[in-house]
Amino acid sequence: MANIKQQIKRNKTNEKRRLTNASFKSSVKTAIKAVEKAVAAKDKEKAVELLSFAHKKLDKGLAKGIYHKNFVARHKSGTSNLVNTL
Repeated sequence: MANIKQQIKRNKTNEKRRLTNASFKSSVKTAIKAVEKAVAAKDKEKAVELLSFAHKKLDKGLAKGIYHKNFVARHKSGTSNLVNTL
């Protein structure tokens, strides 16, 4: 346990940020799974709509610094290819 005041503050902010990032990452995974589910159901209109939402979430994660650019590029490409198979 830290006994320096500034480090105690840093630990609090780090924990808040960790929880926020975990929540955001979970929502991105859910968005990607929704696209995959729509593709499995062969619902092209819904898949395209969900794809744009998933891409928006990935871009936001990149802008916030939660994800690396290659991670975002890989997932955007993969989901786009899935939807293009319809």
